[in-house]
Amino acid sequence: MNQYIKLKKSNCRNCYKCIRHCPVKSIKFSENQAHIVESDCILCGMCFVSCPQNAKEIRNDIGKVKELLASGKPVYVSLAPSFAANFEGVNFRMVEELLLRMGFAKVEETAIGATIVKREYENMMREGMQDIIISSCCSSINLLIEKHFPQLLHYLAPVMSPMQAHCKKMKEEHEEICTVFIGPCIAKKSEAEDYEGLVDAVLTFEEFSEWIEAEGLTFQEISDDSYRGRTRIFPTDGGILASMIEKEESYAHLSFDGVDNCISVLREIEEGNISKSFIEMSACVGSCVGGPAMNRKNRKLLKDTIAVKKISGESDFEVLQPASEEIKKDFRTRRMYHEMPTEVEIRDILKKMGKTKPEDELNCGTCGYNTCRDKAIAVYQGKADIHMCLPYMKEKAESFSDNIIYNTPNAILVLNENLEIQQINSSAKTMFHVKRSSDVVGTQVVSVMDPRIFMDVLSEDQNIYNRRMFLDDAKKFVEITVVHDKTYHLIIGIIRDVTEEAEEKRKKEEVSRQSIEITDKVIQKQMRIVQEIASLLGETTAETKVALNKLKETLKNE
Repeated sequence: MNQYIKLKKSNCRNCYKCIRHCPVKSIKFSENQAHIVESDCILCGMCFVSCPQNAKEIRNDIGKVKELLASGKPVYVSLAPSFAANFEGVNFRMVEELLLRMGFAKVEETAIGATIVKREYENMMREGMQDIIISSCCSSINLLIEKHFPQLLHYLAPVMSPMQAHCKKMKEEHEEICTVFIGPCIAKKSEAEDYEGLVDAVLTFEEFSEWIEAEGLTFQEISDDSYRGRTRIFPTDGGILASMIEKEESYAHLSFDGVDNCISVLREIEEGNISKSFIEMSACVGSCVGGPAMNRKNRKLLKDTIAVKKISGESDFEVLQPASEEIKKDFRTRRMYHEMPTEVEIRDILKKMGKTKPEDELNCGTCGYNTCRDKAIAVYQGKADIHMCLPYMKEKAESFSDNIIYNTPNAILVLNENLEIQQINSSAKTMFHVKRSSDVVGTQVVSVMDPRIFMDVLSEDQNIYNRRMFLDDAKKFVEITVVHDKTYHLIIGIIRDVTEEAEEKRKKEEVSRQSIEITDKVIQKQMRIVQEIASLLGETTAETKVALNKLKETLKNE
């Protein structure tokens, strides 16, 4: 498959919504990103439509179509009748005129091909060619059966889709032309490339709208004199059956839309309890008007269905019906083999997800899988990660958090904004002499300590970090941090007992004080001694000076 739906990695945010909405679970989650498993994908586009982060994008073929226009060959358009739902208030002539301005040679309606197809379905029922006939107009349903229900391929009507039948007709009538289909479907891109030679390119309505906007084009007001063919109703729920003029009474005529409903029907058929039925199947809810590449901004199923029905008529398009062989379509098995785990291996994976007994298997579907066992099988097949289980990760995180809170030596108080205690850990109970948490939970924090520091955080709208204070009730010196969690409206107090540190500091300060006092005394004593010595030295020096002077005088006299 040629990556018809691509992933924008930076946008994928671990929400698992695409997995939840994928009807065939063709999503692989690895490296915190969702990846499409192309071998299983049926291109229904549910991952694209459901992604809240716009992390999926459809392959854009505008460039390819522009190359066809530049090739010099005439390019004919097959326009799906769901255009009436996509472009509100726009008729066929308005779309035709715009496309001609863009350089296309001719525009025809896919509903012409639908006329050929529905007549072949009528013929199949009339001739009793198959006991059960499943319509083959929807490319995603065809892929669903080829990949996931290949044992039912013989029930799939071997008839081209309206897109193929119409483009084949145009190419037979006009030599050397290229054909482009414009519609609401992603899977048509795959169908065009799988069956070469009929459709040269496919544009979705989103691509078409993007191109129009980029060129600055607008629809011109033109009255609609186009033929109101009966098969214009094809893209609505039950539209194929509604377009049939002749319904073989020996067949039950049934219509189902939405992949989940179609899967349920296919499983019933698999059981072998259904016979003589023509079953119209559409992957999209509401059929093609609910297609994944319709304008997503203004999608309203009721309004869109009414819009298509308004452009439909009571008579068929006038078209020459080709022989059955000329519009025959062959399908093939595309099932990929996925190794299944043993029961022991499933149990082992469930155990790693914290599910050791049946009641642990909540089957909540948050991970995207319907049951915990389905998730375990996906883990074994490499599609899922064990950590995708939200209840398990929540329980693990809470357990981890609780372990930290209840085993930390710091006292922790959690209050609401009314200063009522919501949670108290073991260290806090010991510090404040509380026997049981229930004794204080729900009461004012003043019941265990002075609330002023918490009130300051609320009134000043500023957290407090590592403030030292003495708790009179606890008789302890503490270092307290108070944080206001505005998201959850909680006040968290983390209290570290620094009594021993404070006492050790006091002792050190006392030793220092005593040392200083002793030093002062020693200095004072030493100073007195020095002064006494100096005094004595001063007296002795004077006496010596007097004696020497007398000796000097005596010597002079002699």
